[in-house]
Amino acid sequence: MSPGTGGDGSAAVARRLKDGMAHGVLSFPLTSFHDDGALDPDGHRAYVAERIAAGPGAVFPACGTGEFFSLDEDEYRQVVAITVEESAGRVPVVAGVGYGWAQAARFARIAQDAGADALLVLPHYLVTAPQDGLVAQLEALAARTPLPLVTYQRGQVAYTADSLRRIAALPNVIGLKDGHSDLDRLQRLTLAAPDDFLFFNGAATAEIQARAYATVGVPAYSSAVHAFAPEIAGAFFTALRDGDADTLGRLLRGFYVPFVELRDRAPGYAVSLVKAAARLRGRPVGPVRAPLTDPSARDLADLRTLLDAGLDLVGAAL
Repeated sequence: MSPGTGGDGSAAVARRLKDGMAHGVLSFPLTSFHDDGALDPDGHRAYVAERIAAGPGAVFPACGTGEFFSLDEDEYRQVVAITVEESAGRVPVVAGVGYGWAQAARFARIAQDAGADALLVLPHYLVTAPQDGLVAQLEALAARTPLPLVTYQRGQVAYTADSLRRIAALPNVIGLKDGHSDLDRLQRLTLAAPDDFLFFNGAATAEIQARAYATVGVPAYSSAVHAFAPEIAGAFFTALRDGDADTLGRLLRGFYVPFVELRDRAPGYAVSLVKAAARLRGRPVGPVRAPLTDPSARDLADLRTLLDAGLDLVGAAL
């Protein structure tokens, strides 16, 4: 399939993403594995089909929640291709790529061949780098793929306003996902960017900070909760869009804040708890892969109680 589903260029893909994120959360699906850790393509297809049916603004396969770091190239190809097939053009598909620019370019070619609309560039591996290096890294990848790129600043990647201007000038760099939650820095970036440049709230359990991000002009956000409870994620999105402070307060107090407190009990729970919650709801996602570990029995019991409470708040059933 040509870059951008239907041969869309970067500007067209950016418009589709902008329209989508005004109507739904950004969905970051899990990757389905068998109990022995092998990829489960059939389970993944069923799971992704359900995510897309829940009406997200866009779907981002093989990213952090999808355990990109644990996938080999053939598994990655299958995960992206399945997502593209199940989306059938209904929502944009933005595949994760990462490591250094050379490896990211290899994954980018696979994603392009599989029909992805765009790429989310995950933070590079291990080293810290100066601003010129961060820009050069993205320039190197942008020169090797025709697909639109959304860069993810998190961990060792944090752009200055000058660097943002430089990367926004690249023809196929269309946006930035922020995971630092430094609203002063983020406001400076939004003011330095072109009017059509996209920004996404990529904080862990982004709903917690969604109102704060919106105050600096970044209302769109990724939702890990959509990976297991689209009813809760959808209710929060609707309340945020409609300015329904009472519903936001109930969901934050009754579900999101306790979920974050549970998430913070162990490293890696930002993915492990999400996958465990999906299993509790009967979804065919399997275990996490090492170095992540599944939740303890105690934490799993607390997760079940919390999930029941969250679903009760929105009138759904476990």
